[in-house]
Amino acid sequence: MKKMALHWQVIIALILGIVYSVVAVQQGWVQFTADYIAPFGTIFINILKLIAVPMVLFSIISGITSLKNIRQLGRVGIKTLSIFLATTVTAILIGLLLVNIIKPGNSPSNASRLEKRVEYELWRSEHPNVPQLDNVHEISKPENAELVASVRNRLSIQEMDETTADKLAKALAEKKRGPLDKIVDIFPSNIFDALLSANMLQVIFFSIFFGVILMQIRKKDRRPVAKLINGLNEVFIGMINAVIKIMPFFVFALMAGSLVASAGKDLAKLQEQLVFLMNYSWVLIVGLVSVAFGLYPLLIHLFAKGMKFSTFVKGMSKAQLTAFSTSSSMATLPVTMECVHDNLKVPKSITSFVLPIGATVNMDGTSLYQAVAVVALAQFHMIELDFAQQMVIVLTATLASIGAAAVPSAGLVLMIVVLESVGLNPAWIAIILPVDRILDMCRTVVNVTGDAAVSVIVSETEDIEEI
Repeated sequence: MKKMALHWQVIIALILGIVYSVVAVQQGWVQFTADYIAPFGTIFINILKLIAVPMVLFSIISGITSLKNIRQLGRVGIKTLSIFLATTVTAILIGLLLVNIIKPGNSPSNASRLEKRVEYELWRSEHPNVPQLDNVHEISKPENAELVASVRNRLSIQEMDETTADKLAKALAEKKRGPLDKIVDIFPSNIFDALLSANMLQVIFFSIFFGVILMQIRKKDRRPVAKLINGLNEVFIGMINAVIKIMPFFVFALMAGSLVASAGKDLAKLQEQLVFLMNYSWVLIVGLVSVAFGLYPLLIHLFAKGMKFSTFVKGMSKAQLTAFSTSSSMATLPVTMECVHDNLKVPKSITSFVLPIGATVNMDGTSLYQAVAVVALAQFHMIELDFAQQMVIVLTATLASIGAAAVPSAGLVLMIVVLESVGLNPAWIAIILPVDRILDMCRTVVNVTGDAAVSVIVSETEDIEEI
């Protein structure tokens, strides 16, 4: 009997994980799932990360040494980063267009939005340094006195959940950094520390630096080093192929564990502020689908005429499913590289250079999510952001996406930075936490798809042969 294709096995595992999570919550198997099923999902992500970091190191060096000369490296690098920047800004603008047309934050009742507006004004009164975004003062109106007192009393006894507090602490640490700290962070003082901490910008810088210098030395001295690097790269590719064979089991454990942890003991927890969350979620998904199946096909049609989009989607299905289950571009990187090279026939010199950089600096899905979430949250609190304030979102979301950690829910920390950039309450991330996990899966698929699309475009527009 013919063996079932891997992508179908993964899809079945995803569905079984969802079915199990519903049954587990209803039957009270939450602790059992956390103790005996979720750890296998953690093991899967850990193994992928174990392979991903050294693979980035060796694959970039291998890709650089396979190029003809430094001039070609410079051309490929500039083209890659330019396309990444263009797609990120375009994705943000698509998100802003949708959220301003559909206005998901206006969907809840006026009474609910008024209460949120009062919360915002009370928060702003306690933070005098926050810029005033409009001239509305609901807390000063006599007819709102009872509501203001009720909200003030509730806020005084309401404790912040641990997840929100953790994200705020990380964002505060990020805010205290100097304007050039991100540039300083690119240059490692110790490559082993960079590898241990998985600081991908530093690993990428070292890889490029090492590869460029390796190209400059004499061929007879370069050849054994390049051969060793290529050999090590092949070893890690072999490791990922071994892991992929049992991926469906890990995907089931990952999906079941994450959903049960999100629901807890009460399914109703995921339905808090249901109207806003549902409308915000579907608008975000429409934006992500528009980028993945509108923007990328257009770019491939214009700049990679040798590639049909149907071929592209079919070739990337395994990587997209892995991205959906892991919510991590970096953990998915080994699978992405395999799909782009083996299925889309992009030369290793391109996949080895473009994809690791893309997993670190190209976050189209995450950037779009930040734009939609920030404007929708503002609408929910009866705040209309003007054109200038939304352009600040474009700039901040673009800059924040560069060097963002390619790990699950990293976008939440970045969104705090974007919220603060326009004078909004960073604690609002707690509102969207119930649905963030599933949306994180969706935006990671877009991030990975964007990396692959850029690889195809660079490959089609550069005369580079297979290694």
